[in-house]
Amino acid sequence: MISSRFPRLTFAALLSTAVVAQADDWPQWRGPNHDGKSAEMGLLKTWPESGPTLKWKATGLGGGYSAPAVVKGRIYGMGFRGADEVVWAYDAGTGKEAWAVKIAAANKDVEYGEGPRATPAVIDGRVYALGISGDLACLDADGGKIVWQTNLKKDLGGEMMSEWGWSESPLVDGDQVVCTPGGKQGAVAALAKATGKVLWRSVDLKDQAAYASLVPAEIGGKRQYVVLTGDSVAGIEASSGKVLWQAERLGRMAVVPTPVVKGGDVWVSSGYGVGSHLFEISASGGTFSGAQAYASRSLKNDHGGAILVGDHVYATSGPTLVCMELKTGKIAWKERSVGAGSLTMADGMLYLRGERGPIALFEPNPKEYLEKGRFDQPDRTEAKSWTHPVVADGTLYLRDQDLLLAYDVRAK
Repeated sequence: MISSRFPRLTFAALLSTAVVAQADDWPQWRGPNHDGKSAEMGLLKTWPESGPTLKWKATGLGGGYSAPAVVKGRIYGMGFRGADEVVWAYDAGTGKEAWAVKIAAANKDVEYGEGPRATPAVIDGRVYALGISGDLACLDADGGKIVWQTNLKKDLGGEMMSEWGWSESPLVDGDQVVCTPGGKQGAVAALAKATGKVLWRSVDLKDQAAYASLVPAEIGGKRQYVVLTGDSVAGIEASSGKVLWQAERLGRMAVVPTPVVKGGDVWVSSGYGVGSHLFEISASGGTFSGAQAYASRSLKNDHGGAILVGDHVYATSGPTLVCMELKTGKIAWKERSVGAGSLTMADGMLYLRGERGPIALFEPNPKEYLEKGRFDQPDRTEAKSWTHPVVADGTLYLRDQDLLLAYDVRAK
């Protein structure tokens, strides 16, 4: 994923992330490099009419929209099971549960209270998971024992932009876990990975937290975290929490998609009529500034995420799939495809999961929409399919609340 929604990272910066994973792992939100791209190769380039082969299906996950993480033959995720909010692990080969551990009471009073939204980060034998009420837990990956736990609201004074619950996926970067509690003590917080101790807060950024996840980046030679809130987009120095740059950008209701970063360009999008914005970040003498390059309502991505391929981003805007040139905001094409949905990329192909159930495979091409197959997910629940698809170790994973489906997508 390094030709990604991220900027190009230096080799030293890549080493500093401490995300040690196999090429076929998906250890965290949006994959190995947070850009929605799998490192997988040798996958199907077209699907038969019935879709790829179903390997297994598992039930009993519990309700929720969080996507799985896949590391070393295990799948990790979260769900509501009765009165409990749990973190669980399943065997990737068989779909059998390995363990499940309660981290909090299930808060079903939030809007869309079926369950948690965040994807755990699985790094160095630990699982870092954020619950819907702000419960951040570090667990042992082998057996699920809780190593440490804190709450973004009670312990860190966190504040959300609305009442849909914390949805950000925690970022593990080097020796720290970074998250967005929001609020007057500092919108962004870094905690010691080993103990959960607060290392720093972004005291000069006091926005309420939105639902978007942080992106690690190197811009102007400085390691930083790009954060999107309901009021602004900003770059936070990774070592100190200092605000390097900040630009006003007002969202409405729910600001969800993860920012896309390429070099000094930061692209963000959200729904409810807001649309997409590009900010050009520059640095001189250690001083940063951010200027808006354009604002466009031609692409309003609610929550399905965007994938950067070359010079273009691909994302859904309402029921329409859109290809947009990153630098200019020019629309290359629009296509109905399978309607509003979420995207993942693997082996040069894009996987689009429609929120109503169909899944499409298409080739990224700025000239036209080139679909290479689609199928309908079996055993659909009544809930919308908002969980992002995941591709790891030759397998496409589709979660639908209590159900997890594993499809073989290796080329034969």
